[in-house]
Amino acid sequence: MSEVVIETEGLSKDFGPTHALQGLDLTVRAGDVFGFIGPNGAGKSTTMRILMDVLRPTSGTVRVLGTDPRTGGGRLRARIGYLPGELALDGRSEVGSWLDYQARLHGAAPGAWRPYAERLGLDPGRRIGKLSRGNKQKVGLARAFAHSPELLVLDEPTGGLDPLMQQEFLVMVREARAAGQTIFLSSHILSELEHVAETVGVLRQGRLVTSAPLTELRDRLGTTVTVETEHPLDPAPVGRLEGVEEVHADGTVLTVDLHGSPDALLKHLAAHHVVHLRAEAPDLETSVLRLYHDDEEADR
Repeated sequence: MSEVVIETEGLSKDFGPTHALQGLDLTVRAGDVFGFIGPNGAGKSTTMRILMDVLRPTSGTVRVLGTDPRTGGGRLRARIGYLPGELALDGRSEVGSWLDYQARLHGAAPGAWRPYAERLGLDPGRRIGKLSRGNKQKVGLARAFAHSPELLVLDEPTGGLDPLMQQEFLVMVREARAAGQTIFLSSHILSELEHVAETVGVLRQGRLVTSAPLTELRDRLGTTVTVETEHPLDPAPVGRLEGVEEVHADGTVLTVDLHGSPDALLKHLAAHHVVHLRAEAPDLETSVLRLYHDDEEADR
C-alpha cells in the first residue's frame, strides 16, 4: 500500500456558530491526483488552509507528509507547493524578482520558475500590480510548481485562466504525477478534474459525502443505456431484468439505468429489432450531482 501523504481524522473547524468542517476523515496517498469537489462554502479552502497551518482546527488531527502542520514549520512547507484560493502577491514587485525570492525561500534552483512562466505566457518584467487576475494566477502556479515539491496543494487552480492555459495546466499536472508528485486540488470545473483526477472526494456542508477512485464512483452510479427499437417495447419485463434499476419508455425509445453486467439486457434485446443502442457512463458532474441528491435525501 502506498504511503499516506495527507491524513485527517475527525477534523472540525468552527467559525463561531458556523461549522465549516464536521468530522472530516480524509486520506490522500503518494502519487495520487486527488480532486476535492464541493460548492462554495463546502469547506474545501478551509481544509487546505489547515493543511498549510494557515488555520488551526477546532478539533481532530491532521498530518501532512507524516508531520503535524502545526509543528512542521518552514521545513514542511518547503516540501509543498501551495496555491491558495485567495492569492496575495506583492504588487510592487516585478514577476521575475518575486519568483526569484520565492525560489530562494523554497530552496529551488535559481530560475527554476522560468520554464513554467514561459509555458504559461508570463512576462517576467511586468509589475505584479498591473497584471490581470488570470496572469496573477499564473504567477502563483509558477511559484507552486517551480521547486518540484513532493506535494502540490492547489485551491481552484484554473480560476481566471483562459481555456488554452487551462489545458496547459492539466498537462503540468500530468507531468507532476508522472514524476511521482502528489496533487491535491479543488475545482468547480468538474470536466477538467475528470481528465486528471484518479480519486475524488466530494464535500458537502463540511462533511465528506464520499471519497473513491473515479472509476469506482462511476461504477457505483451505473450506466445509462438508450435503446431505440423498430416497435415499442413493454418496459415492465425490462425493469425486472438483473442489473436494471429504472426504465423510462418514450415510444420506441427506452432509457435504462443499468448497474452491473449488461448480459441480461442484451439477451432480452436480442429478440427485438434494435435500431440504435448507446451506453454512457455518467460524467463527473452528473455523478457528483447524484451524490448530493442522495446525501440531501438521507438528511431528511
